[in-house]
Amino acid sequence: MSNEQTVTEPEIEGEIQREPQLDPEVEARRAAALARVRKFGDPALRTRARQVDRFDDALLHEVDRMGEIMDGALGVGLAAPQVGVLHRLLIYRVPPALEPAALVNPEIEWTSRDKEIAEEGCLSLPGVLVDVERPIYLRVRAVDEAGKRVLIEASGLEARVIQHEIDHLDGVLILDRTSREQRKAAVRALREAEAA
Repeated sequence: MSNEQTVTEPEIEGEIQREPQLDPEVEARRAAALARVRKFGDPALRTRARQVDRFDDALLHEVDRMGEIMDGALGVGLAAPQVGVLHRLLIYRVPPALEPAALVNPEIEWTSRDKEIAEEGCLSLPGVLVDVERPIYLRVRAVDEAGKRVLIEASGLEARVIQHEIDHLDGVLILDRTSREQRKAAVRALREAEAA
């Protein structure tokens, strides 16, 4: 999930805090990281990822690599299919967390009836921002990269990011969760950017 022009913590009295202009060096690092992320139209983004059954050095390396890409791209979340690996693995970091958290084989156990609509972006859909309605609270069962069971109870931005990344593990994009009008405008913008 991209933090580009999306709601970020802290939200101040209903105002959305926007990302400041990036200096050229940070922008160059971001562009290099984004080049490693699969974009709209790539079949990996529409494929349901497979369960992870091996917790070894290769998985730890995959988590580290995804963390580097997410950080470089200035994202708050990244799912393995976005980097072409069809594993049920996601990482995320929501401020004030210092280190990214990895969730392997995550399963949503419960979501609240309370929902909210917020603007979401995605590293795989550059420049696209759409309104997505999601539950405000959720509980997720998963394991970490070492195979240890974890239970996450999240709310607000953390819950939104986790849901966004789990969607990627199921081949679902934010375009599937927005209005028809926003979806058409987003696809048009993506095609125009591709043609330019």
